[in-house]
Amino acid sequence: MIATPDRTPLSRAFFDRPVLEVAPDLLGRLLVRTTPDGPITLRLTEVEAYDGPNDPGSHAYRGRTPRNEVMFGPPGHVYVYFTYGMWHCMNLVCGPDGRASAVLLRAGEVIEGAELARKRRLSARNDKELAKGPARLATALDVDRALDGTDACAPEGSPLRLLTGTPIPSDQVSNGPRTGVAGEGGNGDVHPWRFWAADDPTVSPYRAHAPRRSRS
Repeated sequence: MIATPDRTPLSRAFFDRPVLEVAPDLLGRLLVRTTPDGPITLRLTEVEAYDGPNDPGSHAYRGRTPRNEVMFGPPGHVYVYFTYGMWHCMNLVCGPDGRASAVLLRAGEVIEGAELARKRRLSARNDKELAKGPARLATALDVDRALDGTDACAPEGSPLRLLTGTPIPSDQVSNGPRTGVAGEGGNGDVHPWRFWAADDPTVSPYRAHAPRRSRS
């Protein structure tokens, strides 16, 4: 018998911890996206940690900019960025206010509202692929820059909320190098900061960084 997930909202204190504590602890938690057409609930299965000034792979490594402002806190807010001129990716800010760190949400299982996610992910071959990868996750949940700065710890009514769910036991969590990160930040020996639910079919495949070819 599968236990019913805990629907208690995660507190801000949950996010006000070091990023390497928060990241694996997010696995199994529920992300609820409320849209005009109805809610979509995602069970998180894969994440990546980014530790600001200590992490050359982080958007905040070189300091504060208009783009990464949300990463500097307060914790529990959503950082959304636009990449490659076509995709959005969603992060959850953590750590103390004023020190930039965040967790990229890489993949999850849509457990409610799949019919809404399918309308946005027409290329998905099955429901396991609806949110299999960070850009797919954001697309399935209709997340874009308009939601940058959203308080995921706000009372009911917020368009994005995090619930307790059913945390994945530590012995069922795997970790390794982050996907597609260039340079020192992609060194899995130094930054094995991608965490995922072992053997879960919604987890995205690992890909090393490959330089993008310039368009001629």
